[in-house]
Order: sequence, then C-alpha cells, then structure tokens
Amino acid sequence: MRYNVLLWDLDGTLTDPKEGITRSVQYALERLDYPFQEADDLDWIIGPPLKESFKTILSTTDEVLLNRAIMLYRERYREVGLYENIVYPGIPELLHQLKEKGCSHLLATSKPRVFAERTLQHFLLDSYFSVIMGSELNGQFVEKDCLIAEVLKTIPAGSRSRTVMIGDRSYDVHGARANHIDVISVGYGYGTSEELRVASPDFIVQSVADLGELLSS
Repeated sequence: MRYNVLLWDLDGTLTDPKEGITRSVQYALERLDYPFQEADDLDWIIGPPLKESFKTILSTTDEVLLNRAIMLYRERYREVGLYENIVYPGIPELLHQLKEKGCSHLLATSKPRVFAERTLQHFLLDSYFSVIMGSELNGQFVEKDCLIAEVLKTIPAGSRSRTVMIGDRSYDVHGARANHIDVISVGYGYGTSEELRVASPDFIVQSVADLGELLSS
C-alpha cells in the first residue's frame, strides 16, 4: 500500500455537515439582526476557520462582534447542529477495511476538538482513530498547517513518506504541503473543482469508492 498513516479531515470528507453548520450560522445571524442567508448560499463556509467565515459574512474585523457570532453559532451547534450531520456512504466500511490492513487513522480537523470527538462518537467512528485532533475553543490549532504539524508529532519521523492528508478543501492541501506530506483531495465534499485544481493536490478522487481504490493500491 502507498500509505499507511492516514490523516483525515472531518467536514466534507468523512461526514456531510451542511445542515448543522448552515442552520447554526443562520441562527447566529438572526440573533445578531443580520440579513438571512439561504443554506445553499453558505456552502463555502464549510471547511475554513469559522472566524474567517464570519469576517466575510459580517464584513467586519471587530473582534467583539466576531466572538459574539461564534458564541451564538456554538450555542446552537453544540446542542442541535452537531447531530444534523450525515456520514458519507461507504466511509465506515472504508475505515474498517483500511484499519484491518494495518493503516493508522488520525483525525486532523479545524473543527473544535470537543465537537469532533462528539461527532465521531455519535456516529460510532471514534474507535477507528488513534488520534483525534481539532482546534481548541480559544482558537489554537485552527490553522491547518499548525494542526497537521501537531498531529504529525504523534507518529514516528520515519513514517512521513507513507503519510497522507485526506480532505476536501484547499486548506487541507496547503496544510499538507507546509508539512511536507502528500495530500488527496476528495471531489465529493465542499471544495469546488477549480479550487482543488488550483491547489494541486497529489491526487483528486470523486467518490468514496475511488478513494478506497487509491488507498488500497
């Protein structure tokens, strides 16, 4: 097998979180008396750090307002939005098959670690992962390059050549490149084909089945 240490993104790669994330953003905007935005107009916020997305939505760099928006988002997300999520078909089977073949699964998501842990537990995926790493609620490790660097501290240095990051956005590609590991982009998530083409990952796959075929080769 080409890779045996697999770093996984969560949103848009293992699960489809659109409903929970977009409804929680809408909730925050409503509480802040900002104009309502349709869920389909908010796809782009799935993946990037939440504060950066709110900077764009609210057209502000005001830290007080941004932190208020994040607090309101999390108010709904931790109670409801977390569970408005769908595991992509075939993912549990793929994680199982690869683990049986000796692969190590490590989660590397910009989502707060506490939410990532609860998501994996809720969908019975946590047992596949030896490391579950996300950002902290104070903003630490929210940038993908820093996050991946932290995850890589948990693996032997000699494993880098057989390590790969798997994600759906350009942030995953840039984070992997900054840490000198390969990267696979999945086209079924929330990165556009143009975004992924420009980011230039080592591989692009269009389905979970194609991903499994690549990782098993």
